[in-house]
Amino acid sequence: MNSKQFFNVRVYGLLINGKNEVLISDEQEYGMQFTKFPGGGLEYGEGLPDGLKREFMEECDLEVEVLSHFYTTDFFIKSAFNDSQIISVYYMVKALTEPKFAIKTKVFDFEGEGDLLQSFRWVKVTDLLPEHLTFPTDQHVGKLLNAQS
Repeated sequence: MNSKQFFNVRVYGLLINGKNEVLISDEQEYGMQFTKFPGGGLEYGEGLPDGLKREFMEECDLEVEVLSHFYTTDFFIKSAFNDSQIISVYYMVKALTEPKFAIKTKVFDFEGEGDLLQSFRWVKVTDLLPEHLTFPTDQHVGKLLNAQS
């Protein structure tokens, strides 16, 4: 094995509101714009549900309950940012507090300037298309989610 190769474990939440809309995150980072589900990298020593709860607090200032496993990557994905292999785990989540963040209607509708920007949108699950999401695993999960609704 090449010493530069490593696994990158990611955990994401599928938060669906009462209107059957899923929360989507638009982000700008590393000079790139992308759209994904809320979540991110697991930190050393964290379990998956704890990592997901931390990510929702960091990204959304939102306390969530992890309800059930939805999907784990079952095909090879190389990171868009480095030479790691991505393993992504998706969970259905429920908000335990009211969202405090602004909900946008336009893609990449960021407030302010800087290297790290983020905004959130609700998208009807039935309207969610693979091309609405940037990364292959999110696209696959979007298809699965849409097929279940």
